[in-house]
Amino acid sequence: MEAAKTEKAIAHEIGGIQNDTLRFGLHSVKSEIAGSHPLESAYQSTKEVQEQMKRRILVNTYGSAFPLKMDLDFQMLSRFQRPPGPIPSSMLGLEALTGSLEDFAFEDYLNDPREAETFRPLDMHHGMEVRLGVSNGPACPSFI
Repeated sequence: MEAAKTEKAIAHEIGGIQNDTLRFGLHSVKSEIAGSHPLESAYQSTKEVQEQMKRRILVNTYGSAFPLKMDLDFQMLSRFQRPPGPIPSSMLGLEALTGSLEDFAFEDYLNDPREAETFRPLDMHHGMEVRLGVSNGPACPSFI
């Protein structure tokens, strides 16, 4: 359980340097102090409640082993990714499992964020170092 929590938070420290401005951009105090938007937190809590209800329905319908099998499939499909590079991972299997293929996100009607002018190109070597655990930090700082 604790391993899953530590994977979510990636420390921004490479080689003992806490603030690497060239790789991660300028440090912002406001981003650390201010929390997420209230609408975003309400959306996340609603999403969690819906997932719990769906899980209870599956337990009542198919038995307690079915949600465990779905959790195992979720873990396997969430790890399957392409190496960092010009072609991003689509995670199609994970989207099919979670049912998010039917969702209509902002990328569907607005431009893809990877096509923005402020998008920073991916450093493939740093991305593989992060994936293999050689260095810490985000695999790709997304915007300038």
